[in-house]
Amino acid sequence: MARLKEIYNTEIIPKLRADFSYNNIMEVPKIVKVVVNMGLGEAIQNVKILDSAVVELNTITGQKSVVTKAKKSIATFKLRQGMPIGCMVTLRRDRMYEFLDRLINVSLPRVRDFKGVPAKAFDGNGNYTLGVKEQLIFPEINYDKVDKIKGMNITIVTTAKTDEEGRALLKYLGMPFRN
Repeated sequence: MARLKEIYNTEIIPKLRADFSYNNIMEVPKIVKVVVNMGLGEAIQNVKILDSAVVELNTITGQKSVVTKAKKSIATFKLRQGMPIGCMVTLRRDRMYEFLDRLINVSLPRVRDFKGVPAKAFDGNGNYTLGVKEQLIFPEINYDKVDKIKGMNITIVTTAKTDEEGRALLKYLGMPFRN
């Protein structure tokens, strides 16, 4: 079992029940899934960028990624419907906890001039989205094999009803929020 999942079950559930006075254990917010998304606008001109992004995302998450395609045609961007423009992975259960553990304890501290993640990036329903400017913060990526620095969005979907509950859950999991 993942280390973060054990911490959640043994320490975080009692803390959240005390903080928000939940009567039922099923009311306690939990993480449902983590979606890692790489949007690559440059993939329109150069398809090789997309191939390297897929390989890197597979390496980072330990799961096969899906190539995302454009939903609409946009003439100014020379984009047609159905063209591949990114890739994404949805992580659940143990893989999700393992990825979050690595993100919080290994990757985020490697960011240059790191002061914490913004606490305002919640969507109103307790879900949190974090933007990462470069994929090099993950130790699995070999610096010499990177052809282009690519960013990614990491969305953490929770069962929390409010942002306050979601923030408390992620804070107890160890997410380094700015003050």
